[in-house]
Amino acid sequence: MNPQPTHELTPEQADWPEALATVTACKYEFGAGRALAFGIPTTKHFRISYNYFANDEIHTGEFTSAKAIPQGHLFPIHYNPDAAHQNSHDVASAPQSTRGPMFVIGIIGSIILSLAWFAVLRGCH
Repeated sequence: MNPQPTHELTPEQADWPEALATVTACKYEFGAGRALAFGIPTTKHFRISYNYFANDEIHTGEFTSAKAIPQGHLFPIHYNPDAAHQNSHDVASAPQSTRGPMFVIGIIGSIILSLAWFAVLRGCH
């Protein structure tokens, strides 16, 4: 069974022309580094690089996946006819994650814990 990249199309992307993309590389990314850097673990461990032919040019892109996708695997994408470098799997055009609110909550929690620890240490003198 070949893994298929899954991506929900926005209403605008659903009207874009379709092309076949070819996986050019699949690299494993160690998730703990991201967890330490951002404070939020993620289940997406593979960075998938791909290319596709649109408007008489070859375009490239990347996305993350929970599953490895073998080099040479073909999958359909939709691309913007006015700017063929934009496509349905593009990281820049992907829906924003919920990392922002979680990051803010983490910072606020850290500040509260730091203040509580400071109060405990102040009370000892």
